Amino acid sequence: MKKILFLAVALVGMLSSCGHKEYPSIGDTHIDVFENVNICFQPDKYQNFNEADADGVIHLVNGRIIVKKITLPEYKRNANVTLTVKLASNGDRWDKSGSCFVLPKESAVNLLSIAKGEKEFPAVDSLKYENMKGIVPGEDYIPTIELMRFMTPFGVGYYNEHEIGQKRKPVYVDEWADCVTWMQDITDLYPTLENEAYVGIYIDTWTAEGYVVSMDIDIKESQITCDGMPKRQVKPLMNTVYYIGQTYPDIFARKDVEMEFDMPKDAKNVRLKYIVTGHGGHSGGDEFVKRQNIVSVDGNEVLNFIPWRNDCASFRRFNPGTGVWLIKRLAMYIDKEGYSEKMVEEPLGSSDLSRSNWCPGSDVVPEEAQLGDLTAGKHTFKVSIPEAEPVEGHKMNHWLVSAYLVWEE
Repeated sequence: MKKILFLAVALVGMLSSCGHKEYPSIGDTHIDVFENVNICFQPDKYQNFNEADADGVIHLVNGRIIVKKITLPEYKRNANVTLTVKLASNGDRWDKSGSCFVLPKESAVNLLSIAKGEKEFPAVDSLKYENMKGIVPGEDYIPTIELMRFMTPFGVGYYNEHEIGQKRKPVYVDEWADCVTWMQDITDLYPTLENEAYVGIYIDTWTAEGYVVSMDIDIKESQITCDGMPKRQVKPLMNTVYYIGQTYPDIFARKDVEMEFDMPKDAKNVRLKYIVTGHGGHSGGDEFVKRQNIVSVDGNEVLNFIPWRNDCASFRRFNPGTGVWLIKRLAMYIDKEGYSEKMVEEPLGSSDLSRSNWCPGSDVVPEEAQLGDLTAGKHTFKVSIPEAEPVEGHKMNHWLVSAYLVWEE
């Protein structure tokens, strides 16, 4: 008991005075970035670039991207940053890739300047990157930084009371979810948001109805007065998400993708964040077949894994619009006389199937590799997916890969 009391007194003393430099408090911050905004494909309503509306929302690429300028306080104390995204179908029944992002402040070429027609993606070395523009840094260009990757479920919300949802609901789902909500800690990316920044959401929808999305950013400040904000650094490396005028990134089927990056000065305890999902190809393609991912820095392998999710059936309540097959199997069940067996047909939803690091209705957590110390100067980063398949007809095989480095000075 005395020990507990001593620790409590010590903690109170630490909170009130650390014996070091004390930092002023700003307090916690909550920002409603987007609130029930429609992301859709409506060329008759939205151009490639549309000026901000009354809520400050900028619509790009015929409505498939929304962007907004936000302002975050410059915290002196350490703080944790949480991103929350909520989504419901507005009539689009299908599973689509989505990306919540921030535009790099130091990049003159970005989604906004390209959409306005003021800039273009820099030219690329076709021997290294084929026609995959915008996936690696170039002249006046830094790839878009992903805050969160997510995948829309099949028709969440909109199809709940629809005939499709009612007739395809399995017995173990008591009711469909009204929406899906994802939360991720993005504290490492605070420098990209601090002061003014442009953040946005992209969904690969091709329907006029699309989805309705909301996005919040919450900052929780440290209560310890001497807990200063670390000087964090973020270096974007690669992003193959085809946000605007880019092609399906099936380049990994033909070659490794390697790039050089420059460290302006020595850095300690550098971490690599790697976000990856495989797509397309129907039942035998990169979406539904396990593919090894090998990531190297300076020729040293730092990640070697198979990105895979086998828990997709747990997202069934978010997928009222999923396609369903009937699968026969021998089932054991309880009747009046005890246990019996017979052949039954059970519904299998497309949303139940295992996939390459995602499920319909899931977000995607970055893989992390500890790189240790990196010296100032040139370094290399390489991604290899040896068994990746190319786009072939309607088989749109491709890999969405984004990566960045984070460290503290």
